[in-house]
Amino acid sequence: MDDQARFTAMLRRSAALKLRIADEMAAAVVAVVNAAEVSLRGGGKLMFCGNGGSAADSQHLATEMLIRLRPKVERPSIPALALTLDPAALTAGGNDYGFAQVFERSLRGLGRRGDVLFGITTSGRSENVCRALSAAREMGIVTVGLLGGGGLPARELCDHVLLVPDSETARIQECHIALGHALLELLEDRLVTHPLAVPA
Repeated sequence: MDDQARFTAMLRRSAALKLRIADEMAAAVVAVVNAAEVSLRGGGKLMFCGNGGSAADSQHLATEMLIRLRPKVERPSIPALALTLDPAALTAGGNDYGFAQVFERSLRGLGRRGDVLFGITTSGRSENVCRALSAAREMGIVTVGLLGGGGLPARELCDHVLLVPDSETARIQECHIALGHALLELLEDRLVTHPLAVPA
């Protein structure tokens, strides 16, 4: 297969996955939107974690809420953060406690009952993400998995599972960001229509 044919195949595979997700995952996405709205209206926040490209997706999605998702939609900042953002905390956690605990350690300091944690792992096997999801459940934090492959063991630690049914990392990540954008747009629309109460 030449490069042009390979390019076409890549995009067709990505498009087919997104169409399948559109047909099969709408109810699961709306359930996540519901959980996130309940959290935010109760004074909670959204948190994200992942490794590599999923770390970048964590930062991307948190920033869409904290700063702006759509230029034509004006609304207050929405509390969201990526546990991947602070290199000092990540390197200290890795050095002092081991890489497997870097997200869990920060979560235990920053997370509160009623928050929502999005764990992003294309394999479902990222130990540091799984440990954060496990700690979140222990703390009363709602857990959402943006997963791929078979999703295990992470899927067993999630209250809500958005599993891309594929094994190729790039295609899974393309779907993760599409899912993230869609659910945050739905969430933002609700928060624009009925704004969050301003703390006294």
